[in-house]
Amino acid sequence: MNPRRPREATAHPPRRHRPDTRKRLALVFGVLGVAACGLVARAVDLQVVHQKFLQQQGDARFLREVEVPVSRGTIYDRNGVPLAVSTPMLSLWANPKVLLQHADRIDGLARALGVNAVDLKRKLEQRNDRDFVYLRRLMPPDAAKAVLALDIPGVNSEREYKRFYPDGAATAHVLGFTNIDDHGQEGLELAYDGWLAGKPGEKRVIRDRLGHTVENVEQIRAPTPGHDLTLSIDSRIQYLAYSALSDAIVKRHAASGSMVILDPRNGEILAMVNVPSYNPNDLDSSNPAQRRNRAVTDVTEPGSTMKPFTISTALESGEWTPSTMIDTNPGWFMIDGNTVRDDSNNGRIDVTHVITYSSNVGASKISLTLTAQQMAKVLHQFGFDQSTGSGFPGEVGGYIPAPRTWGDFVKATIAFGYGINVTALQLAQAYATIADGGVRHTPTFIKGDDNPGVRVEPQKISAEVMAMLRTVVGPPPATAPQAAIADYTVAGKTGTAHIAIPGGYARDRYDALFCGIVPAGDPRLVGVVIIRDAGGHGGEYFGGLVSAPVFRDVMTGALRLLDVPPDNVQQWYTGGAVTPAPVPKPEVASAPAKQGATP
Repeated sequence: MNPRRPREATAHPPRRHRPDTRKRLALVFGVLGVAACGLVARAVDLQVVHQKFLQQQGDARFLREVEVPVSRGTIYDRNGVPLAVSTPMLSLWANPKVLLQHADRIDGLARALGVNAVDLKRKLEQRNDRDFVYLRRLMPPDAAKAVLALDIPGVNSEREYKRFYPDGAATAHVLGFTNIDDHGQEGLELAYDGWLAGKPGEKRVIRDRLGHTVENVEQIRAPTPGHDLTLSIDSRIQYLAYSALSDAIVKRHAASGSMVILDPRNGEILAMVNVPSYNPNDLDSSNPAQRRNRAVTDVTEPGSTMKPFTISTALESGEWTPSTMIDTNPGWFMIDGNTVRDDSNNGRIDVTHVITYSSNVGASKISLTLTAQQMAKVLHQFGFDQSTGSGFPGEVGGYIPAPRTWGDFVKATIAFGYGINVTALQLAQAYATIADGGVRHTPTFIKGDDNPGVRVEPQKISAEVMAMLRTVVGPPPATAPQAAIADYTVAGKTGTAHIAIPGGYARDRYDALFCGIVPAGDPRLVGVVIIRDAGGHGGEYFGGLVSAPVFRDVMTGALRLLDVPPDNVQQWYTGGAVTPAPVPKPEVASAPAKQGATP
């Protein structure tokens, strides 16, 4: 019997440790919880703690406050004709940082803009720290859109306005002009800039990284368009004056000229022109001298156009009447070692004919019976020592020496228009005062401006002076037959003055003047013509020959345009037409000269 083999022990693998599911879930949820808490904490940090800062940073990158441009007010003449209008244009700008990232497109952009590519790239590099730089301003919309159609990154546009002047040079000195930002720089554009300009609006927009506006967020401030302005200027008369004055300047080889036309009933300026002029639509082709409104900024010695105010002073004194006689023989006389002379011996004449013949001797002898204070007072009353108050930028007030410095010779020379300086507008205001019966109105460029005026001279004296001025526009020996207008009475005064130069007066250089009123029976228009440095090439230079015809030509058209009825003057008219005007008696206010000297 075999002994029983013992059983081998059965080998069993060791028992694995069973994972704890609950702990694992707890760990997962714990991690998720911590992550959620972190997200919540971060959200709170972003949305609450740092919300304002982050919003500002985001806005700084994409939200922009931009200006909403407004149109400048239109300037109209008295009849509603536009004289200055604003035209919408497009200005191109770029973000230098973005554009320089596409440097290969700069050459094409430069060609489209008509600029040098090297200069454009240099400009962008110099402004690389900015987000905005103008490429070209005030382009016609079609031309700007052609550039935008190239779709060059970083190139954008904005609307702006450019001023346009339909009448060009004819109204340039009155209107002035604006700069590239559409702000007035000279003339009435400057004087009424606050009224015309309006106030730009402002809005918030969202722009993408290329600078394009993708959304209008809100309007911060509504734009306020500029106000329109209606002037007293009549563009038809303005053009007549500019055309006639231009022709005279060329014909007489003169240096410059000015003409001012007023309505004496209210001081409204119907025309104001200067030659040479300039094109306000192309300022680059002009210079500062051409852009100066000489009618209010340049002064001249008025010559014999000052004699009516000497006579006014004499009549106010009560010592003289229009018929008082005065001896001008032998056509010259001495004052303090100086000579005052007429161009011919007028003999014994009355006060009226001192004006008719424009006698320097007669005016001087009358002035010697007056005090300096009397003469200065009348000149002040007529506005010769002050600005007219028109409000035009840069207007000067003329010059009259202090009365305490006047000796007899100074009084005599002032009596016939030397030793003082006046502007064309001052002369127009003074003659308008005579025309309105002694009431002085402040000249105004605004239609319908409340301007009642102030009386500065008795109506009786103004009427007497007006009657004297009517004798000037008549047959010789009157001095201004060429100022006559068919079927209308004309009152006026010529003036011819030597031009002052260092050390004295030029021998053969003159300013020719004419101041006129029409119709003399019921004044509607006052015109002053000054042609400076006339006859510089040996030609005619008398005010009655040079300036009076300009007055006649302009006023003939103006009276017709304004439908002013004729007052049926015959004088030397035939059949309603003026016969060829006689050649006037030569008249020139001799410059102050020492005995034996020739002015």
